[in-house]
Amino acid sequence: MFIALGKQVKLLRERKGLTQKEFGGLVGYGPDAISAMERGVRTPQPELLEKADELLDAGGLLKDVIPEVREAMSTARTRHPEWYRNYAGLEAEAVELHFYANHGVPGLLQTEDHARAVFAKRRPFLDEETIERRVADRLSRQQVFERSPSPIVSYVLEEVLLDRPIGGRRVHADQLRRMLHVGQMQNVEIQVMPSRVEEHPNLGSAFNLLTPKGHGQVAYTEAQGHPRLITDPEEVRKIADRYGIMRAMALSPAESRKLIEQKLEEL
Repeated sequence: MFIALGKQVKLLRERKGLTQKEFGGLVGYGPDAISAMERGVRTPQPELLEKADELLDAGGLLKDVIPEVREAMSTARTRHPEWYRNYAGLEAEAVELHFYANHGVPGLLQTEDHARAVFAKRRPFLDEETIERRVADRLSRQQVFERSPSPIVSYVLEEVLLDRPIGGRRVHADQLRRMLHVGQMQNVEIQVMPSRVEEHPNLGSAFNLLTPKGHGQVAYTEAQGHPRLITDPEEVRKIADRYGIMRAMALSPAESRKLIEQKLEEL
């Protein structure tokens, strides 16, 4: 269903003479998201279809399928690996999401090309079908930013993530722009931990903290392919305490934005 719908949107967009970037700007999405939607690997949100129907003079064609899209979204089974589904479900309904990343850009921040470069270079190698499926799944998770009401989201990113050009210069530049774009959202704060700091409260692994709707905060870590969902209140409290200290030590969101812009200019 979504592949056919994506092709219809692409046809209507091209008939209007709009690029993916231009169309995305009009409906509030980035070009990566529009590309994924047109290829059927990302579910088009009902709100987008409402806007697109009018902008592309679809005459109600796109609005008519909104009930079917809502139904498909509510009944579709997740495509995430079995070991990841518990976390993916919690993430999708969380009211708060906090991420500490020391090695790789968190999935919700990744561009499509960055995600593809990550999966393409994994060892052992993945086949093309698996790579595309993993990329599609990663992009589908990013719909959390489009939820209403919006969850509270924060990031502490080690500075090295701004310097490592995963996928090459062009892909990395687009990744930095993606960080700047997401960082402008009202409900999101991105902070960078400078490499120059002489003390650090967490030299262990990256982690996520999330608060599912109606439940207490939990933590999630993953090392060498071994995931761990932490629900013990005392363990979660200790991780949350470290995260709070890191936020206090990191650059402010405004200072972090300036640093990301500087890194982008230097490419």
